[in-house]
Amino acid sequence: MRFMFFRLPLLPLSTRRPALALLMGLTLAGCAQRPPVAEGEQWPLVLRTVLPAEVLLLGEQHDDPEHQRMQHAAVQWLAIRNQLGAVVLEMAERGTSTAALPADATPAQVQNALRWNDAAWPWAAYAPAIMEAVRAGVPVLGGNLPRTQNRSAMRDDTLDLVLTPPALERQREAIRQGHCRLLAETQVPAMARIQIARDKSMAQVLVEAQRQYGQTTVLITGAGHVLRTAGVPVHLPKDLTARIVIAMQHKAPPPSDGTPAPADDAMAQAVERTVPADADLVWASPWREGPDHCETLRQQLQ
Repeated sequence: MRFMFFRLPLLPLSTRRPALALLMGLTLAGCAQRPPVAEGEQWPLVLRTVLPAEVLLLGEQHDDPEHQRMQHAAVQWLAIRNQLGAVVLEMAERGTSTAALPADATPAQVQNALRWNDAAWPWAAYAPAIMEAVRAGVPVLGGNLPRTQNRSAMRDDTLDLVLTPPALERQREAIRQGHCRLLAETQVPAMARIQIARDKSMAQVLVEAQRQYGQTTVLITGAGHVLRTAGVPVHLPKDLTARIVIAMQHKAPPPSDGTPAPADDAMAQAVERTVPADADLVWASPWREGPDHCETLRQQLQ
């Protein structure tokens, strides 16, 4: 299987489906030339092109196992080099931590420490990266907004002022797309506030972890949460060195004559969905056909 990496220029620091929709809704402005391509075995060695960094944000599509394997490889690569300070997860709530556990803790102990919700986040998908960190003696911390705070976030209209108007509208459009445009428009602002509050929560834990443990703190989260102009990075201190890797699937439209699209063209189209200012590296994986989320949502709303 062949994977390709799209290196974007390093720039000065400055719910699942909604996060993906936010990423896919962005448009690349003025790509002068096709980014360079590297073979799959160069991951995670390609991390050297974005490091050193105090914070490394890894954005995924949650239902793609290749993205979780990418995260595991990155955690392992950093841990082996004693460069991993902590791992922060969207998949666990802020306030949970494995810091008090020994390196030989069992998976059950780790899940208990993180108050893991397997129904929402399949443990099997994220266990390799998490247990890699634990075995290395590296703390794993929950970063997501506690569910008990969701309602207060929905009512907090000051969150509407956190982002620039274009970024706020992208968040709201991501909510619409992520809910297949089945959500009442009156609910969109409140749902977007939850996403912003989650980003703020993860940023807070990242900053605290980096200050306490040093080295590189890794965030594992959805791709929409790592965008520099609209996600977690908005809430990080400007003097904190943050680097962003977005993992995303690509799917090129079939040519009119029915022949397969060249792989390079398919990858180029994947990159064209990301604004250069929002990522330092795009890791593109093959398209995976999945369930019809919109049909599932329609049935739930009936």
